[in-house]
Amino acid sequence: MIFLYNVTIGVDKEIEMEWLQWMKDYYLPKAMESGAFLEHRIYKVLTHEDENSVSYSFQYFSDAIEKIVQYLNNDGKVLLEELRSRYKEKHVVFNTLLQES
Repeated sequence: MIFLYNVTIGVDKEIEMEWLQWMKDYYLPKAMESGAFLEHRIYKVLTHEDENSVSYSFQYFSDAIEKIVQYLNNDGKVLLEELRSRYKEKHVVFNTLLQES
């Protein structure tokens, strides 16, 4: 069974490219180093875009919900705090955990 941990992040357009590069160079490698995930994907959200912000979906796939819970309680907390500290009021985060049917 596969589990999907989806993180959708809305970010101010003025910092989009710098933020996206940081996510690719730092955040994603750290998340993958945790060992919780088999693979990840990034999608730009094409609906609900407004003139000031843009959203991206970061999808992490795992074979065990326990690994995701471990990640969320440890490495994920640290990374989320780094994201919040670095980008303060210029982003918003929504998380969803899904199970393959």
